[in-house]
Amino acid sequence: MSTSSRFLFSNGVVLHSSDAPPITTFLESHPGAYTTTRTHNNASCLLFWERHVKRLAESIRILSNSTPQLLFKQNNSSMIMHSLPQFTMGPFRALVNDSMSKVLPIAMKERRSEGEELSVTTLVSGNIERLSGIGNVDYDDDDDGRVCQALDVYVYVGGYVVPAFGVRGNGARLAMVGRGRDVANAKYSDWVRLRKPLEKLRPFAVTELLLSNDGDQILEGCVTNFFVVCRKDIDEAKGDYLNDHNDTCAFEVQTAPIGDGVLPGIIRQIVIEVCLSKGISFREVAPSWSKHETWEEAFITNSLRLLQHVETILVPSSWESIISKTWEEISWEEKQFKDGPGMITALIQKEIMERAILEGFPLCDAV
Repeated sequence: MSTSSRFLFSNGVVLHSSDAPPITTFLESHPGAYTTTRTHNNASCLLFWERHVKRLAESIRILSNSTPQLLFKQNNSSMIMHSLPQFTMGPFRALVNDSMSKVLPIAMKERRSEGEELSVTTLVSGNIERLSGIGNVDYDDDDDGRVCQALDVYVYVGGYVVPAFGVRGNGARLAMVGRGRDVANAKYSDWVRLRKPLEKLRPFAVTELLLSNDGDQILEGCVTNFFVVCRKDIDEAKGDYLNDHNDTCAFEVQTAPIGDGVLPGIIRQIVIEVCLSKGISFREVAPSWSKHETWEEAFITNSLRLLQHVETILVPSSWESIISKTWEEISWEEKQFKDGPGMITALIQKEIMERAILEGFPLCDAV
């Protein structure tokens, strides 16, 4: 849940709430790679910041090499054919953190309440004019700095009130409405515009839209990664595990692999690490709606809510019906889950919160 306070560092200037556009408007109007995280523990640290910076750099590399028009601002004269030279993390991290240091102290000072956290979106666009002026590079430290000069960094900070985990009514309500996105392994701002047509198919009270290429295998949400907790097949489970629904060995967590076309979410990776460390069976396979009777739990992840349990999932009875004009024209099948998060979901959430403390980046270091 966001609040009205917002601050934008753009072109060396910090814009306050009255001058800063809504976050979706800002992202739609600026091409580039971006990442979003939030503060934790009364705005004392940024969650998993080092992971976010690394993925941001990787998204820039992917876009630069495959679809530079998603990274660079288009000019009216020609299509963009530029790509960035390689760069290392040191100068890039310094560039991003320097921009953060311009806006975060102001946002911290003007927080509305002690309990409010801050959402932090960092967007990086390519600057063709500066790229053309850097000439040849030899990939030493000085040249890395020159490459980073071809990047424009924007930092958008807003207030964020963290919803309580596990509270009745705070679960996600999902609906499968669209096909997977292109260049899914990079996080880029144009997706905010591209996903807009899916909104016409959002059923009433649905909080997140799911993507699939065939109407059966679920890839991800528009702004989340998607997971299910399944009962194991009798051939996979051993001993009396199938009869003990309180034993984690009776279950398997599934999510679509990156190769299927999903975003390598920060919390997605942490879920994988938690499952491996806690002995929870985990498989990277797209959850299949045709097997939804075996789904005991489901949850979604992103870097604001971290992990949210799922209450209901709606899937079209006919996949071809997603060409409909409105959600009312679609016949839906529904999967309901018990109230509140299940055992596996709650265990994973607890571990994520513990890692949030361990991997929190102190704001005093960022500013």
